Amino acid sequence: MTSKNDQAAQGNPPLSEKHHMQIPWYDVIVSEERQADHATLEERASLVGRVGIMLLACGTGAWRVREAMNTVARALRMSCSADIGLISLSYTCFSNNHTYSEVLSLPKSGVNTDKLDALERFVREFDAQYAKETVRDIHHRLDQIQKMSGNYDPLRAGLAAAFACCAFVFLLGGGPSEMICCFVGAGIGNWLREIMIRRNWTLLACIGVSVAVACLVYFIVFRGLEMSLGIAARHEAGYIGAMLFVIPGFPFITSMLDISKQDMRSGMERLLYALMITIVASLVGWLVAMVVHLRPENFVNLGLNPVLLLVFRLIASFCGVFGFSVMFNSPRRMAVQAGLIGAVANTLRLELVDLNTIPPAAAAFIGALVAGLIASAINRVDGYPRISLTVPSIVIMVPGLYIYRAVYNIGLNNIGVGAEWMTRAALIIMFLPLGLFTARLLMDSRWRQSD
Repeated sequence: MTSKNDQAAQGNPPLSEKHHMQIPWYDVIVSEERQADHATLEERASLVGRVGIMLLACGTGAWRVREAMNTVARALRMSCSADIGLISLSYTCFSNNHTYSEVLSLPKSGVNTDKLDALERFVREFDAQYAKETVRDIHHRLDQIQKMSGNYDPLRAGLAAAFACCAFVFLLGGGPSEMICCFVGAGIGNWLREIMIRRNWTLLACIGVSVAVACLVYFIVFRGLEMSLGIAARHEAGYIGAMLFVIPGFPFITSMLDISKQDMRSGMERLLYALMITIVASLVGWLVAMVVHLRPENFVNLGLNPVLLLVFRLIASFCGVFGFSVMFNSPRRMAVQAGLIGAVANTLRLELVDLNTIPPAAAAFIGALVAGLIASAINRVDGYPRISLTVPSIVIMVPGLYIYRAVYNIGLNNIGVGAEWMTRAALIIMFLPLGLFTARLLMDSRWRQSD
């Protein structure tokens, strides 16, 4: 135990001052030797709740959290009913005419695909490997998973965002000038955001400051290139790409998937969370653009032949998805697989749009469907969570440019133009999770059932 003064000296608030207090999981343990499946109801229920709240902290949806809690409850000879939100869950366990209820919450929402993979493997092995161990031993194993350190420091996370947004801006139509400026702006912006997150800054401060810095750095680098190399002013439009590292892909996608499974509380909370991040980022970007006189003009045509453009799209899609996957803390092997899925799915989407035979929203549905089908096949071989592969691979399809142009025009009172861009963005955003839902419907018999 550390004293109040010791904790203050270490830069941590004393326990009595913390807004979200740590849960004393070991306090409910009655017997040190009894097997978990024969432990008291309180002991067994604490394991179910801890698995659920740890999965929720990784950013996965309510359906997956509930499935994991049910799996553990069945192995421990209980029934479980859970109500799940974005950062909180309440549940009741039933056993031998007794019930035990708990309400658990998180201090913040986040995404950690590496820890998600470890937890899903733990749940799959629980009945065969852990149910016969003691409750304390199982909590020790969960401690190990919970204490898994991030795979990447802020510098590497910044580089991942730099590559992802650099590739993103090329796929939007940007050229070398926009890519260079975007690389520097997004890299520094996400590096700063990671440092703020590790120091437990509040969400909106992390989003607002990092987006403002990314846009300002883009502007400074752009002006430097303009003065030294004489690049045209129209290349300033790439500043939109410098802020796209904040796109809330996981909550956007999981919100729609939860709603499709009628987990309305989780779905609506995730959707509002994603909208809050998107709106704040767009408004901050708009304010910076007004101050330094940046405008989201159309990108200059690169004039690439179709074959060369196809090759560059494959490369850029892989790099973009790989970068986003790293930002979600995916290990390199998982990030590479997500990148390969995204290269195929996103390039297919863009080529379908270029053929002028299919609307962008329908192309997004096909791209997400292909990503979901490939991820399901990989899931059966490597066991990686589908969502850890599919969400990074389709985040690059989220129409961040459309959303920003909508907010930009609404801010200038061009309501009709802004509404048009917002409608285009909304259609694509709705079709992306629908594509994943359809893929899961085709490949997962349990997903097809309501119960």
